[in-house]
Amino acid sequence: VMGLALALPLAFYLLLTNVQHLATALGDSQSVSVFLKPDVAKDGADKLAAELRARLDVGVVAVRTPQQGLAELAALQGFGDALKSLSDNPLPFVLLVEPGTGASRSMVEAMVQAVRAMPEVDLVQDNGQWRARLDALIALGRRVTLLLAVLLGAAAVLVIGNTVRLDIRGRADEIAVQQLIGAGASFVRRPYLYEGAWFGLAAGVVAVLLVLLLEAVLVVPVRDLVASYAGRLRFGGLSWVTLVAAPVIAVVLGWLGAWIASNRHLTRARA
Repeated sequence: VMGLALALPLAFYLLLTNVQHLATALGDSQSVSVFLKPDVAKDGADKLAAELRARLDVGVVAVRTPQQGLAELAALQGFGDALKSLSDNPLPFVLLVEPGTGASRSMVEAMVQAVRAMPEVDLVQDNGQWRARLDALIALGRRVTLLLAVLLGAAAVLVIGNTVRLDIRGRADEIAVQQLIGAGASFVRRPYLYEGAWFGLAAGVVAVLLVLLLEAVLVVPVRDLVASYAGRLRFGGLSWVTLVAAPVIAVVLGWLGAWIASNRHLTRARA
């Protein structure tokens, strides 16, 4: 039961980590795509790019020509034959604007509004909005995972505490004899603390094995997904630090559950 309980937050953490990797591969930056009007020539695009580079809230500005845009469309599956039938290139110049280093989300939004008001601009696509929403969802997921880990950790403490309590009740006469011949509370409590720690270690190992089994089951579909994106996606398992920390935390939880159960019994016995 403890192994399953501890495996759940590990699985959620694994999911959140890979969602962040997915977001990084699909567009981690807050880049802004500025589509100019069709009548804007190369000189106008270069001039507007120079104006944007002079802004303090703008870092890098790259000019993408209509020929480059058409070549990208032609590389996409299903667009090649359709583009051959075009008599001319309908695509405009596009400016790829990267916000300056350390620019906050509010600064980026103000810059986007200023760019939209420029007469040469036809459309502004702010790629950072969905990233900001995704970051908020990931932050929420982290908080939920933390709360889940705390609740399941408390459940693990109660499970081990109850197991040790039953063991103590079965040895109540033995404990009474030990106390009669002068055994202190720490001497009586020690074997049960060891018992709880071993329970915790076993549960931590079970949790790690379950998560590794989950990773092994997902290897094939994840590999197919990565291949479909030409290797741009990157997924990974839990780090060795996390895999080592899980059994250590489980040992602490097991020790705590055993301490609570044994201390409660000894307190009642003294009363």
